[in-house]
Amino acid sequence: MLNQRLMKKLFFTLILGGTVAFGANAQIQKGNVMMGANLSNISFGLDKPNAFTFNVSPKAAWFVQDGLAFGGEVNLGLATQKGSGTDFSYGVSALGRYYGETGANELVKSSRFFGEATVGIQGYNPSGGGSTNGLGFSFGPGFTYFVTPTIGLEALLKYNGVVGFGSSVYAHNLGVGVGFQIYLPGKSTARKVQRDMNQ
Repeated sequence: MLNQRLMKKLFFTLILGGTVAFGANAQIQKGNVMMGANLSNISFGLDKPNAFTFNVSPKAAWFVQDGLAFGGEVNLGLATQKGSGTDFSYGVSALGRYYGETGANELVKSSRFFGEATVGIQGYNPSGGGSTNGLGFSFGPGFTYFVTPTIGLEALLKYNGVVGFGSSVYAHNLGVGVGFQIYLPGKSTARKVQRDMNQ
């Protein structure tokens, strides 16, 4: 009896794994959750003045329908060089991401193109003055390669802007970032798997 139940659980696990592995939309289905981070503008100068810059953007989103996710993003950036002070950027934004249709945009197997946009509170505070704090926004295209059924490596090109208060009314830049996202099944998927395994 115990052996039979173990075999049944193993069978359902293999079937679920195979379905997820071969399903083109498994990662971006309604109800699933996406969590991860992007890194951009990373550099370390080896010559004087030894400048160091980086930007990290952790994010999480929930798929409200297949291919369409809404969530949030936090943005933290730092740029410093010896003798010149530190520039700091920050942001908390609402996030929207849309993955295109499967047949139209698969470049290589297990990959997808997407568009991403954010809007929220952001700021850029350079050490030399000219700070801008206020409404921030960004948008741009990206590409995800799914290395496993639940992990995607991605590249993202985004236009970033901040309109607001401070000594500079508008600040903007174009950023290229790389990152990863983990795609987790939503509660309904997890409940279905649990029901199937307990039968």
